[in-house]
Amino acid sequence: MEYKNISKEQLISIVTAAVYQELQARDRSVPTGISVRHIHLTRDDVNRLFGRNYQLTPKKPLSQPGQFACEETLEVIGPRGNIRKVRILGPEREKSQVEVSYTDARTLGLQVPVRSSGDVSGTPGVVLRGPLGDITISEGVIIADRHIHMQPSDAERFGVQNGDRVRVQVGGAKPGIMEGVVIRVSDNYRLDFHIDTDDGNAFLLSQGQLVTVL
Repeated sequence: MEYKNISKEQLISIVTAAVYQELQARDRSVPTGISVRHIHLTRDDVNRLFGRNYQLTPKKPLSQPGQFACEETLEVIGPRGNIRKVRILGPEREKSQVEVSYTDARTLGLQVPVRSSGDVSGTPGVVLRGPLGDITISEGVIIADRHIHMQPSDAERFGVQNGDRVRVQVGGAKPGIMEGVVIRVSDNYRLDFHIDTDDGNAFLLSQGQLVTVL
């Protein structure tokens, strides 16, 4: 670019923009989203728990576009304990799923594997209690793995692909590194690092706190 015929102010603006673009390219920070225990339901299970053609009531939007917390909650009943008022998240899913922390799993008396959302084959089942009574799902209880949602443009900037695993640096009062964080890429996602309450408490993380992908 030829700079001889531009003013000092214009030159400062051009340089500032270039520096900002470079910093953006180097920025490897991601906001944290801490997920408390929650439930995803199929259309059939919504019918069984709330009544035929019942529509879940959105309470508030979540970080990922189109997803929302519902007003409705259920009681989750395991072999040795139960947890009341576990919130349902929408929209409806192809498979019902209960996401808990390791601490929650111990309360319920279940041996729960770490899985990606939707990967429920061979996982424990549980009893769900709603307004119309109890239903039993034969499988679907998981501890969700640590993961980062991102769009394709984010993946290109970070130099990663869908399914890659990365390390995440946490700062603050209890700094450390989380290993094995799965990258999930989709046009429908928004950049967000998802962990459960056990990980959040262990690192004293708060909602929205920035972490760094190494």
